Amino acid sequence: MSALSALKGTVLLAGAGKMGGALLEGWLKAGLPASQVAVRDPGPPPEMRELLAKHKIELNQDPKSKAAAMILAVKPQVAPEALPPLAAFADENTVVVSVMAGRTISFLENIFPSSPVIRTIPNTPAAIGRGITAATPNRKAGVEARSLADAVLRSSGPVEWLEDEALMDAATAVSGSGPAYVFLLAETLARAGEKAGLPKELAAKLARETVSGAGELLYRSDLPASKLRENVTSPNGTTAAALKILMGEGGFDKLLEEAVAAATKRGKELAG
Repeated sequence: MSALSALKGTVLLAGAGKMGGALLEGWLKAGLPASQVAVRDPGPPPEMRELLAKHKIELNQDPKSKAAAMILAVKPQVAPEALPPLAAFADENTVVVSVMAGRTISFLENIFPSSPVIRTIPNTPAAIGRGITAATPNRKAGVEARSLADAVLRSSGPVEWLEDEALMDAATAVSGSGPAYVFLLAETLARAGEKAGLPKELAAKLARETVSGAGELLYRSDLPASKLRENVTSPNGTTAAALKILMGEGGFDKLLEEAVAAATKRGKELAG
C-alpha cells in the first residue's frame, strides 16, 4: 500500500493548470482515492476537465472538513487574490504545500498562520512519474508534516529537501524551468538538421528520439554526464567538431549560466 493510498482526509488542489494537473495524475496513479481529492480552479484547461470527469471529481466543491493537505498550484502573480479564501479550509493540522515559483514561506505564513507550510518546486515530468521536486519547510513543519508532503510529492518523482530557503530560486531555475530548456534543445536541433538538408519530419523525429534517448541513458547510467559526453566524442571526429562550437567562448556553458541566472533573478522578483 502506498503512503498516499493510506492517507486520511482530503487533499485540496488549488490550481489545475499544467503543474497541478501533472501532480494530480501522479497522485491518482499512486493510489490516492479520487473521493479524497478536491480541486478548485475558475478555468481549468479542457484536458484537466476530462481527467476530473474520468475520475468523477467535481470541480470547485468545498471540502466537507478541513483539508489534510492543501497544494497551492496557482500562478504566483495571482496568489495574493487567489489564496486568502482558501484559509477557511486549513487549520493547524493542514499541511500547506506550495508549488508556486517565487512565493516565499513568509508570504504563505501570512495567509496560513497556524499551518505547517512547505515551499516546493516540482517540474512537469511529474505527470509521468519522472519529475523531481525541491522542498523546504517552515518551523511548524515537523516530521509528520514533512512525511505527508513527501508522500504527496514523491508520487511524481524524487524529493530533495533543502534547509535553506535561499536556495529555492536557483533550484527553480535549474529543475523547475529545466524541462523547457531540454525541449528547446530538441526544437533547435531539429531546425538545425533541417537546415543541414534533412526533411522536416525526419529531422524532428531524429532530434526528438535523440534527446529523449540520451535523457534515458543519463537516467539509467551511474556515469556523470561529462563521462557520457566523452564516450560519444572521438578525437577529431564529427562530435568533436560540433562540441568545439558548443563549448567555445560564448557557447552552451555561457548561455545556460546566463539563462539560469535570469530565471533565478525572476524568481526573486516574483517574491515581491
